Amino acid sequence: MSQLGVPELLIILLALVLLFGAKKLPDMARGIGRSLRIFKSETAKLREDDDDDDRATHTVQTQAQPPAQPQPQPVQPQPINAAPAPAPALSAEEQARRLEEEAARLRASAAAQADKRV
Repeated sequence: MSQLGVPELLIILLALVLLFGAKKLPDMARGIGRSLRIFKSETAKLREDDDDDDRATHTVQTQAQPPAQPQPQPVQPQPINAAPAPAPALSAEEQARRLEEEAARLRASAAAQADKRV
């Protein structure tokens, strides 16, 4: 595949000027620049989401492995007036669902901030 040289670039630039006019070219360049910025930010978010998913999967896998030798814990009777027992730990599915909801909220707030800047 050959590289574009100066003569080829000049021909392309001349064709663009003839097609769109010299007044619209700066607006088109601005629009292309904005589109590229948005594209780059979205791809960065996708990479972060993939990294987060990999971390979450790794965390879920490590939590799902049973201990090598479970040790029985003695059962102690609860007094009648004692405070209720703490809630059981969340399942892996529940943790993943909550993380996804939080990620969606963060993406929405980031998009709102990006819209304010533009």
